[in-house]
Amino acid sequence: MKNGADSIQVFSDLDLLKDSAERWDANKRLILGERGGKKINGFDLGNSPLSVTKEKVRGKRLFMSTTNGTKSFKKVENVKYLFAMALPNRKVVAERIMSLSKKNVLILGSGWEGSYSLEDSLAAGALAVYIIENFNYEVNISNDELQASLALWNEWKDDILGCLKIATHGKRLTSLGDYEDDFRCCSELDCLDIVPTQVERGVIRAS
Repeated sequence: MKNGADSIQVFSDLDLLKDSAERWDANKRLILGERGGKKINGFDLGNSPLSVTKEKVRGKRLFMSTTNGTKSFKKVENVKYLFAMALPNRKVVAERIMSLSKKNVLILGSGWEGSYSLEDSLAAGALAVYIIENFNYEVNISNDELQASLALWNEWKDDILGCLKIATHGKRLTSLGDYEDDFRCCSELDCLDIVPTQVERGVIRAS
């Protein structure tokens, strides 16, 4: 979104994505998708952050489906406040969350096909640590999953890139090709000031 996309609309179902995209102005849309880390045949882009350049996405709606992330997003699309966070925008998402002064916050990782994901837990721990260390609130960790995420972050905070590479998904990407630049992009911390926010069901805009 930092590159000027109008919005992202997320889908778990590919047929629904294609149908919705076909009803959009062809000059103002791009179709993005991956399954198993590979770009879907016939789609404009996969899910590499480096492929989403200003020249390609400026002013367009991105119709997107991924193996795990968009499925998880759809499961919680009815909540009042919904933000998308990764390590590069951790700080601004944490600050937005805390500005709402809500009693309960759910950190939802997308996992991998219904099972555990190391990189999602790392990001959850990073977010929780930032909130604990930078806001004058009493923060209660309500489950063991987040406690484990905090421990994971403390173990790997000085080698984020290394953690991403040893994760199962990192090894899967490595087996598919050269994703070194993608790894480095995703391991950067607090370098983006974009808060992707759901503005209507399934539709995300920068705020």
